[in-house]
Amino acid sequence: MNFQQLKIMRETVRQDFNLTTVANALFTSQPGVSKHIKDIEDELGVEIFVRRGKRLLGLTEPGKEVLAVVERILLDTQNMRNIAEHFASRETGNLVIATTHTQARYALPEVIKQFKTEHPKVHLVLHQGSPREIADLLTTGDADIAIATEWLSKVPEIVAFPYYTWHHAVIVPRGHPLTRLENITLADVAEYPIVTYHEGFTGRSNIDRCFNEAGLVPDTVLSAIDADVIKTYVDIGLGIGIIASMAYHPERDGNLVRLDVPRLFVPNTTRLAIRRGVYLRSYAYALIEKLIPGLTEKKINEILRNESNQDFSI
Repeated sequence: MNFQQLKIMRETVRQDFNLTTVANALFTSQPGVSKHIKDIEDELGVEIFVRRGKRLLGLTEPGKEVLAVVERILLDTQNMRNIAEHFASRETGNLVIATTHTQARYALPEVIKQFKTEHPKVHLVLHQGSPREIADLLTTGDADIAIATEWLSKVPEIVAFPYYTWHHAVIVPRGHPLTRLENITLADVAEYPIVTYHEGFTGRSNIDRCFNEAGLVPDTVLSAIDADVIKTYVDIGLGIGIIASMAYHPERDGNLVRLDVPRLFVPNTTRLAIRRGVYLRSYAYALIEKLIPGLTEKKINEILRNESNQDFSI
């Protein structure tokens, strides 16, 4: 058994048992993938995959247990590389952050600017995606740190820490009738066409829940993953917007007015997450502590010993 076979087994599960996409992902041939899988099963003496003819449909019960061991082996192999790189060059390397557009655009710039001043030789990579994609990047080892509002606390392979709490706000063109109301209600908001986030992004589920609990059905005329897109369509008169409050800047968004209505919408918590069992370089912990003061390497290691929780307070 070799590392290529272990990688093929892991990738087969990640690619939903499609051997053609497995071969493409690992830059090999589909017959080669099939042969490696057969060799693994022959060596272990058990069937790892459920089959229908030549198609793989899933993992057998022994296959599920073998996969867990494979994941640990490959993770520890990467950890060994990270340890060697750390001691060979403590302040040089790559740090990959997977996050959403909202966090990359509005929450992270100042912290990253400070971090780069202190760690100029660290190359930062920002991967943007949906919360589920972000969680996948973290669990597959393609990201060191994940930051998002949704999904991260649902994945057992990772540990999530509260980063900060925020509210949604309503944005309208200047002179809009809502700007003349002293106490805006959800019913007032629901009278107008709404432009807001796509489902699964930036607290959209909480927006929907608040309207549902109030017995209101808003007319959502456009949804997007990007607050800048939402503001653009509010500016041209398509509707009023509901965005994360930090996504509004008075100078850059001078044609719009932000209406702060925290009592209308429930608070949202953005989380920072890392994968359990992963070895992080010292500069990764330095960035984490900049984002969440008090969350030191020692504190993280203490928390990780508690395997029963996924979401922690500092």
